[in-house]
Amino acid sequence: MIKKMHWLLILIPLFIFTHAVNAGVTSDYRLGTGDKISIKVFGEEELSAEFTLSDAGTISYPFLGEINALGNTTGELSRLITALLADGYLINPSVNIEVIGYREFYINGQIEKPGAYAYQPGLTLHKAVALAGGYTERASSSKMYVIRDGSSKRVRIKNNDRVFPGDVITIDESFF
Repeated sequence: MIKKMHWLLILIPLFIFTHAVNAGVTSDYRLGTGDKISIKVFGEEELSAEFTLSDAGTISYPFLGEINALGNTTGELSRLITALLADGYLINPSVNIEVIGYREFYINGQIEKPGAYAYQPGLTLHKAVALAGGYTERASSSKMYVIRDGSSKRVRIKNNDRVFPGDVITIDESFF
């Protein structure tokens, strides 16, 4: 009996800690045009499907019509769809949303294979350049810029800086 109590005293706090940590983990990734998402409604197959955000950042969802998903996190969009479904369609709906395909990032300038590439979570400039075949002989190691999705301002970027979906990266030419 004492050994069982000992294990319970160890396992209960561990369970509570793990649950608290996992409950606090949310994505701050904001959805954008071209992202592909999966929406699953527990117990409702006809309401579970995959969607690609349109040019306007919307999805056409069964029963609900056009929903603006642009700029929302998956958690925010899940809460919105849950509320809309609970308003006359379902009792206590359970909605889960995940990103299954990110919009591309673009890289040009002094690299071997300029173009559009699939975004991968955790992507850095160094990894993006590797995906694009590496630097050319004339690439500058200091004149590297990014235009973030939705902006027109060119910002300097370094090898270990993060790259995001929709970014446009330019590697300028070195004159030495």
